[in-house]
Amino acid sequence: EGVFILMYICGHKVTNKAAHMKFESTLKFAQELDQKDPLATFRTRFHFPTFHHPNPVYFTGNSLGLQPVTAADYVQEELEAWSKFGVEGHFLAKRPWFSYHENLTQMAAKIVGALPIEVVVTHSLTTNLHLLMVSFYRPVGKRVKILCEEKAFPSDQYALASQVAFHGLPQDALVEVGPRQGEQLIREEDILAKIQELGDELALVMIGGVNYYTGQYFDLAKITKAGHAVGAVVGFDLAHAAGNVNLHLHDWNVDFAAWCGYKYLNSSPGGVSGMFIHENYAHNKSLPRFAGWWGHNKEVRFQMEPGFDPIPGAEGWQLSNAPVLGMAAHLAALEIFDEAGMDKIGEKRDLITSYLEFVIDSISEKYRDKCSFELITPRDKKQRGSQLSIKVMGQGIELFKRICALGVLADWREPNVIRLAPVPLYTSYEDCFHFGQALEIGIASK
Repeated sequence: EGVFILMYICGHKVTNKAAHMKFESTLKFAQELDQKDPLATFRTRFHFPTFHHPNPVYFTGNSLGLQPVTAADYVQEELEAWSKFGVEGHFLAKRPWFSYHENLTQMAAKIVGALPIEVVVTHSLTTNLHLLMVSFYRPVGKRVKILCEEKAFPSDQYALASQVAFHGLPQDALVEVGPRQGEQLIREEDILAKIQELGDELALVMIGGVNYYTGQYFDLAKITKAGHAVGAVVGFDLAHAAGNVNLHLHDWNVDFAAWCGYKYLNSSPGGVSGMFIHENYAHNKSLPRFAGWWGHNKEVRFQMEPGFDPIPGAEGWQLSNAPVLGMAAHLAALEIFDEAGMDKIGEKRDLITSYLEFVIDSISEKYRDKCSFELITPRDKKQRGSQLSIKVMGQGIELFKRICALGVLADWREPNVIRLAPVPLYTSYEDCFHFGQALEIGIASK
């Protein structure tokens, strides 16, 4: 019953230009897509929450990814090593804690399109952003301004505003670029124009790679090039981009970036974060930074001598020794990504997001007199990842509650937006079909 009543939504076919194929709103068609899906078996590598429904449709991987089946074993290994070896686990554990983060580097680098020397996994996301801005936000003279997107994730806005205040600058040093009047998305030309307008007053561009609210994916290569052209440093918060969209940070010449491990990367609540610092800065020991013991030359670290000697590359931004339990969970997830590969993940991302878009459009058309939806996420697959944000017009949060009661785990954002994340590694096309069922039942049951 509920979300699993077998029924047709509309029963018609349309051409979906983004996916270059004809979609059908039938269970049979969704199951056929699953049978052809090269990533279908990865679904079994994750635990699905069953606290309110035995077979949920999990569309909140953009907030917290599912737990890899191997995560518990990996964490337990370290608990047992702690029990068996105590402090000597730093050197005697199966994966010695002293170098545990090194197990993650190469796999994390592949996910964001970086060289291993450019990546380290450590700390938490906002901590890393602050550490990076200590090094890369260096206001001087009239070059003091930071450019970010309007309605960035609040943590980013707090971090940026506090950096401005820390340097004793007025709050108007933080400049936002937003959608035009009556529009939902930020036009790429407006970002580039604002960079050009700020010119030699611009010290830092710091934008979220994928906007958490609308799901809009910005052209990071163009933004980086434009920022550099006016002499600014360019960095990105990739919390909603890493593991979601195909990134090439090294080739794009991005100065720095940070991302969390707990959203699309499925690596435990509040889990460890990744940092990217371009190879251009790898051997610049004079670059200002907040130093810590774990970023010090590992060859002589235990000699406990004064004077900070940073490890070349991103490792030099580490502060404290590795949070091994969190890294163990991250290792379990990164191994899955490494096996699947971002190319295949990207191919499915575009197809399954387009299929979900088709399902939503079909129902919106069918019920437009009772309840319809405006997709505020770009329809161009090059401008989005595995997220669709729909503005509900007609029934609002009550509809959201009804579809959740039918087994859908989605996300409500005030005043009237439902965010949906069809994550390629564990979302099936049948999930999208069943979501459509829940949506139709929720509308019709009012």
